[in-house]
Amino acid sequence: MNLPNKITIFRVIMIPFFVFFMLCPGIPYSNWIAEAIFVIASLSDLVDGKIARKYNLITDFGKFMDPLADKLLTAAAMICLVEMKLLPSWVVIIIISREFIISGFRLIASDNGIVIAANMWGKVKTVFQMAMCVLLILHIDHPLYRILELISIAGATILTVISLVIYLYDNRGVIKTYK
Repeated sequence: MNLPNKITIFRVIMIPFFVFFMLCPGIPYSNWIAEAIFVIASLSDLVDGKIARKYNLITDFGKFMDPLADKLLTAAAMICLVEMKLLPSWVVIIIISREFIISGFRLIASDNGIVIAANMWGKVKTVFQMAMCVLLILHIDHPLYRILELISIAGATILTVISLVIYLYDNRGVIKTYK
């Protein structure tokens, strides 16, 4: 197993530790520990991608697991944030639904021998979702910070919908080839 794939696996392994610290507020500084784990895991996505591209270490395993690890990390964070009443459940439903739709769409494409790479909008969406999670995990009790949190929630939700529409439009030919 190459280094980028090990980093991806590391990101997945960090998720239960992140969830533990998110949902155990009795532990001193648990939100800061959860924040650190989330940031390190999120940044590891950038690192494994750069290494894989720079040293031509792109594998089928990495193509599958890297986006899955991102989805697992952000979904775990958002579900914890719903539990903590920091994020409305309808936002998480929209975001997770988008991921299921895209995954199903990619499966249809794959059945037809078509590989669909992530586009720029999907990457921007992921960055906004992770930034939203970073802000909400810290959840600083200040009116201006709360406004920033609300803007990040709105931005992540809007970008999620926009990226879905663009993705489906750009790849509309895939549905036509499905039998």
